[in-house]
Amino acid sequence: MLRLPAGWAHASSYRSVPPEETVARLRPLLPVLGITRVANVTGLDVVGVPVVMVCRPNSRSLAVFQGKGVDLASAQASGVMEAVEHYHAERILSPLKLASFQELRFTHALVDVESLPRASARDFHPHLRLLWIEGHELLSGTPVWLPFELVHTNYTLPFPPGSGTFLPSSNGLASGNHWMEALSHGLCEVVERDAVTLWFLSSAERRERSQLALETVADPECRQVLARFAEAGLEVAAWEVTSDVGIPVFLCALLEPVDSLRRVGSVLGMGCHPAREVALRRALTEAAQVRLTAIAGSRDDLSRRYYARVRETPWLELLRAGMGTRPGRDFGEVPTRKDASLEEALDWMLERLRGAGLNQVVVVDLTRPEFQIPVVRVVIPGLEGPSSMPISVPGARARHRLEGTRW
Repeated sequence: MLRLPAGWAHASSYRSVPPEETVARLRPLLPVLGITRVANVTGLDVVGVPVVMVCRPNSRSLAVFQGKGVDLASAQASGVMEAVEHYHAERILSPLKLASFQELRFTHALVDVESLPRASARDFHPHLRLLWIEGHELLSGTPVWLPFELVHTNYTLPFPPGSGTFLPSSNGLASGNHWMEALSHGLCEVVERDAVTLWFLSSAERRERSQLALETVADPECRQVLARFAEAGLEVAAWEVTSDVGIPVFLCALLEPVDSLRRVGSVLGMGCHPAREVALRRALTEAAQVRLTAIAGSRDDLSRRYYARVRETPWLELLRAGMGTRPGRDFGEVPTRKDASLEEALDWMLERLRGAGLNQVVVVDLTRPEFQIPVVRVVIPGLEGPSSMPISVPGARARHRLEGTRW
């Protein structure tokens, strides 16, 4: 059962407030948060899935964020909330401790350090001094300290002591209209990145078996997005990449036809949620968002190498070969969970994590009292981080999958 930190209220409804209400609430705060522009860039592509870009020129990480949705209001809420998350993670005011693992281990409850996502820039050892921040472990309901590097997104120089040891990213950083909504988003993202990493390390046969027969998708909003892809003449495929955790995860690929004059190349989108239709919808709309991000050229972490890679012939041929197999996964057979409340959904997700042998789920509350926008960072020791980062070091789950893979 979900063990709440003191002072955190339960959520009575699984459904969040309408996105229009979220945008209206945030609009007066945009100047304070450094957001100078929320631009509708949907028309830059031929797909028509609503996508916006949100600009924060003085950001301490990315200066441009994206949002997507089945309608413009959803896209605006998604993009602004992503920018809000990073503002909070760049400006953390919680108490920190500068110490080594060895100095803290006898007096503080510490996260399972050996199971955290590692970076290749520096080796961890018990006497390395680094910054620590306090979080809340949801399965036991107890406080726990974890490396600050896994929580903040302030990438200005100089870096804090001990940086380069753990994988810096925005994985698990999430916001919401209620803190349990934020927690749900954060949990799903961490589970999603782990599942996709493991799927790419699977055998070709295993990946082929997971391809979704798109004609079996009955959800109206998913069908609406798929229809837009078809009208735009794009090649599309989706795979169910759910891991042993058992929370539905999908991966979607979009490609330009071979004879297309557009040079967008290929893009991937991912999505995770207890309800399979929501997970697939997230993957489909994220793929549309990634396309528009590449077209707009505004994302400051997309280098020339990225644009070259997504158009490289071997990669495109590999994707097309995978898309050319006979899809056999029926969408109706994908496990799903529908709950009346966020609390029930979170309890179920935590039980799935525990059942997969994951014994710590840590959340750090980054909410600032002056804004009252729930923002959290979720860290789950044992799950793999984003494998797309070149400094990422494979964890135990990735190594196990590699050892059992027949290419």
